[in-house]
Amino acid sequence: MAKTFGAESTADEVLEGIDLSGKRVLVTGVSAGLGVETARSLVAHGATVVGTARDLAKARRALADAGNPAVDLVEVDLASLSSVRKAADDLLARAKPFDVIIANAGVMACPQGKTQDGFETQFGTNHLGHFVFVNRLVPLLNPGARVVTLSSAGHQLSDVNIDDPNFERTPYQAFAAYGRSKTANILYALALDSRLKGRGVRATAIHPGGIQTELARHLTPELIEQLRARISMGAAQASAFRFKSVPQGSATSVWAGFVASADAVGGRYCEDCHVFEVNDDPTSRAGVRSYALDLAHANDLWRKSEEMVGERFPL
Repeated sequence: MAKTFGAESTADEVLEGIDLSGKRVLVTGVSAGLGVETARSLVAHGATVVGTARDLAKARRALADAGNPAVDLVEVDLASLSSVRKAADDLLARAKPFDVIIANAGVMACPQGKTQDGFETQFGTNHLGHFVFVNRLVPLLNPGARVVTLSSAGHQLSDVNIDDPNFERTPYQAFAAYGRSKTANILYALALDSRLKGRGVRATAIHPGGIQTELARHLTPELIEQLRARISMGAAQASAFRFKSVPQGSATSVWAGFVASADAVGGRYCEDCHVFEVNDDPTSRAGVRSYALDLAHANDLWRKSEEMVGERFPL
């Protein structure tokens, strides 16, 4: 009988008894939090892990604190497309395939700013950086491979604004920008899945849960409570909300990448080691908003993203 996992499961519990020897995994953002724990757990179960980080010295320190898992580090600054393209080219030159890519890195609710390429910081880093990086690495994906993009229940805060992705005509709000970028993560997984499933490669988006990591470094305690209340969408749910530990937050990533059925998670949104259904009730935090699983909308975002980065990906 298959094991059942949930909100309190950890990555190690999800992978218990699973031998990942021979599996090669790419994890972005292994300098802190979820990325470090995800990489550690994968290595502990036999996988070969390539990890990316903007600051390699910081990544080495974080991995040392996690017990020195054998992670091959690659420098990638997702806020710089030149850095993204160089790293992708270097990995392509190695010609070593991947079985799973976990697009984990990101920023949250930061002050208004721009990436090196002039994109709004959160949209540019969380979505466009991964869009170019992962798409360029598609030739390295083995048959049966999976791409897991980390989104958030924060996607419920805002749909993508394809007409104004850089807040040039919209007043900037940190949480709205975060919500847009997290919706973009889901839409990207949906569009990627539709393009690759014919060759046996699936993509999915997941919410790791609310975790107190460096992702929240721009938030004051007051803003954290504000975000908690906005995502919970109601006093009853707000009181029931609990932060997860980092090991618990890493569970859904490895579950979607290695444990769940590919057909079950492909093109879907997952949380607490389960596939979540569409729920447009504004008073409910549960589920995924329909605008985030609209394939036509996802394809519109794909085309807009290609236009913004100046590169086409006819996968």
